[in-house]
Amino acid sequence: MSNLQWPQLIIFTVLFLVVTVLGFMASRWKAGSTLDHLDEWGLGGRKFGSWISWFLIGGDLYTAYTFVAVPALMFSAGAAGFFALPYTIIVYPIVLLPALRMWSVSRVRGYVTPADFVRGRFGSPALAFLIAITGIVATMPYIALQLVGLEAVLRTMGINGSDITGHLPLLIAFIVLALYTYQSGLRAPALIAFVKDILIYLVIIVAIVYLPSKLGGWSHIFDVSKAKFDATPAKTDGLLLNSNNQLQYATLALGSALALFLYPHSVTGVLASRGRSVIKRNMVALPAYSLLLGLLALLGYVAIAATVKPLNNAATGKPDTNTIVPLLFDGQFPAWFAGIAFAAIGIGALVPAAIMSIAAANLWTRNIYKEFFKRNATPAQEAKQAKLASLVVKLGAVLFILLIDPQFSIDLQLIGGVLILQTLPSVAIALYTRWLHRWGLIAGWVVGIGWGLIMLYGIPNPANGKQHFGGSALALDKLSLLGWHPFSGSLVQIYVGFVALVANLVVAVIVTVIARRMKAFNGTDDTNPEDYHADEHDKDLRPVGVH
Repeated sequence: MSNLQWPQLIIFTVLFLVVTVLGFMASRWKAGSTLDHLDEWGLGGRKFGSWISWFLIGGDLYTAYTFVAVPALMFSAGAAGFFALPYTIIVYPIVLLPALRMWSVSRVRGYVTPADFVRGRFGSPALAFLIAITGIVATMPYIALQLVGLEAVLRTMGINGSDITGHLPLLIAFIVLALYTYQSGLRAPALIAFVKDILIYLVIIVAIVYLPSKLGGWSHIFDVSKAKFDATPAKTDGLLLNSNNQLQYATLALGSALALFLYPHSVTGVLASRGRSVIKRNMVALPAYSLLLGLLALLGYVAIAATVKPLNNAATGKPDTNTIVPLLFDGQFPAWFAGIAFAAIGIGALVPAAIMSIAAANLWTRNIYKEFFKRNATPAQEAKQAKLASLVVKLGAVLFILLIDPQFSIDLQLIGGVLILQTLPSVAIALYTRWLHRWGLIAGWVVGIGWGLIMLYGIPNPANGKQHFGGSALALDKLSLLGWHPFSGSLVQIYVGFVALVANLVVAVIVTVIARRMKAFNGTDDTNPEDYHADEHDKDLRPVGVH
């Protein structure tokens, strides 16, 4: 703690205080009649226009962890880290139509969460419960990873203690976040997202123009990076993909794209939009963030050329590769601009963390608390329960950082991506058809989750010596179908989530065929075909803020 970078720390603190004030003021911004309703507290009144939605959804999907982890992956493994670029390009065409249908049916029926939709579509509290639990479990480590990004910045500024004092600024930041989220709900991150994105764009544009000119140009940067990867023994590292990791790259990009808008916080951003035209504009405009992400990823190679070495985490005694980008900024920029850059990353943690905690709290309130504990809960009681749950979720995320090795939190997020992908049949496919039987969906979920976890458990990580849950890339040689190894001897890798989803769908179809042959009841569908095409000016829409 004796090596504090005071200029950076002061600028970081000032900008953090600015967004704190905005967070508390947000409760009066575009305010409805009351915040004691999930429509208002959890979805911002369902009336955000194109610009607000663009910043909100962008701030939701492009997180602090993205800004530190993608370049860190490029720094460590090379081209494999670029999977984030095609993933964020193909995601928007893929989700455009399902997002429109989800908005429409939710606006007509008053749904707040994806599990609400599943409950109404299949009349199955059990299936809705599974979707809700999956969403909460997958979101928790995602929130914790925002703290990993924030801590990387704090560590670079000299706050790198091995005891509780090293975590104190983090605790203060998240107490403040918890308070203004409790008061203002979704309006707080929506308003702060403006500041966050402006800072991020400023920093990345300056970095991508200034740093290469200072370090010998892009040709030199790529030459130095190639020399580093050529000298590494890992066969999957390099400036180019190879025959072993191309399939993993493609399936990870596709699987991640399919999973992204299944996350509760992504759905929350969509449902907070005013109408279908807002969503359409956003699906067209959001790829601008992909351009930003592509430029940002290249900073991993810039850090290699700048001979950046990751800081040691004083709490674990191990190098923290997430400090690569903060250290690059600290070493190459003037102190005042490095402070702005650190604030951009730090604020970039607060926006998605707030949205994620609200989304998880909505799931708890609507699909567990109200369904199983207090069926006749009033809107005010629901809102109160969601506010309290959002505090618990944030506390849980902080405990992840305090009690668990941050590297393990990263591994948990990989698990979370595999888990949330298994909700695709019940949520995305069900937006188009009820052909899949609810018992088939439950059976598919069980197989997808179970087999996905088994495969993840068997993946080691030679870099840190872990024997289990060491990543999400599975060698086809290790793929076992009830003891049969169809690809024995193959070193080609594939994304575990993609394999688990295929198994999920196969089982769902088989059980559906059996259930239909047996004429098993498939629940009552509360939705109507026209519900999936409703728009903001339709006369039959449910009033916002009414139970």
